[in-house]
Amino acid sequence: MSSGDRATPAAAAISTAGLAVLGVVAEGRTHGFAVATLFASGGELGRVWRIQRAVVYRELGRLTDAQLVRSVGVETGGPGPDRTLIEVTDAGRRRADEWLAEPVGRARDARSALLLKLALLDRAGRDPGSLIRAQREVFTARVAELQQEVQAADPDGFDRTLALWRVSGTQAVLDFLDTLSN
Repeated sequence: MSSGDRATPAAAAISTAGLAVLGVVAEGRTHGFAVATLFASGGELGRVWRIQRAVVYRELGRLTDAQLVRSVGVETGGPGPDRTLIEVTDAGRRRADEWLAEPVGRARDARSALLLKLALLDRAGRDPGSLIRAQREVFTARVAELQQEVQAADPDGFDRTLALWRVSGTQAVLDFLDTLSN
């Protein structure tokens, strides 16, 4: 691969865990331990999706390498070791905002990514309305596709059972989004 074919660091693929960590860092200057505490078992965001401390630190390293967050100093004097302070870069803020506005593609991602986005939007005091509307559009189209799969499937085969399961799950997320909108 030539150097012209390489993606820029900020364009590199980022996992859902990395995007969730980025979303927290975008809220304001922080450190890894504080982020890990939020995603721990009893943490505010850990109620939605737990991310182990080691994974938080690994993702912070990846986000730093991608130039989406940067080190801005060291916090000393508190209990425990010194802590490296980090903040989001301009590119990181744009990427976090893009992710927070982007609907998920599958109903199974609603439990993790969609709820994380809604939680982060709430923490930032931001209106989730545009995300909810975009998510409704995606899942309304997906339900229609899945209903066609149900119709095309062998009535006695497992393909129909699976398609019905997917319709039900996706419809349940749509019902949830409708409830949020009311």
